[in-house]
Amino acid sequence: MPRQAFKQKDQEVIGFYARSSAIPIPGVPKFDNRRIVDGQRLIIFHKPLPPLSEGRDFELKTRVIGVYDRGKAGSVVETETILSEKGGGDYTKTIGSAFFVGQGPNTPNFPPPEDKKPDVLHVTQTNRESAHLYRLNGDYNPLHATPEPGQKMGFGGAIMHGLFSWNAACHALLQSFGNSDPVNIHEFQARFAAPVRPGDKLVTEAWRTGDSKDGWEDIRVLTSVDGGKVVLSNGRALIRCSSVKIRLWAYSVVRYKNPASLP
Repeated sequence: MPRQAFKQKDQEVIGFYARSSAIPIPGVPKFDNRRIVDGQRLIIFHKPLPPLSEGRDFELKTRVIGVYDRGKAGSVVETETILSEKGGGDYTKTIGSAFFVGQGPNTPNFPPPEDKKPDVLHVTQTNRESAHLYRLNGDYNPLHATPEPGQKMGFGGAIMHGLFSWNAACHALLQSFGNSDPVNIHEFQARFAAPVRPGDKLVTEAWRTGDSKDGWEDIRVLTSVDGGKVVLSNGRALIRCSSVKIRLWAYSVVRYKNPASLP
């Protein structure tokens, strides 16, 4: 495989741990990157990405915005990443937290509405190959490929990337409420509550709150393993709700539990 096919100029697929600890944080002890998992992610969409990158000069700027000591539970590192184009402004801003292994920072809570059935239910079925396919996006952490790291961390084996569940939930929301048009989503966030194993069936439930500001409606989200634990909590999206169509995808089934509440 050509060298440029890997991230930046090194073969991170081989040296994930070394690459992850290559840049120290001033004034912060060196963390053990063999015991790192996602804490929470927030993404703000300023404008849609162009379909082609030819002739464009993109920049990805990342900075540490907070380090939190959680005692015996571990430490949390919060970072901000901005994707922009030289002379063209910002496309997205992402704020994420990672913990080693511990609890996430204190953030606002966005629970689902009480005593209200979800407006949308979306099912995503994973399989044994899902984690291996998803790591081709550039996250080569062995935790998602071989059983040993997950066994040492108490997960029983390899687990899915947290961002697989996170992205699947975001995709389901845009598909269900925003007619799959990226201009109809402004913000999405969710907290990683529990690991997902390859082969698990994910059930994403979403509630319209009716609260809107500047045309963006507040949507609450919860993702669980079918018949089991919650894997994404504190889910919230700001979406410009448009006409909704039911679609059937190869590995994803959509069905609506409360169609009367949809526009």
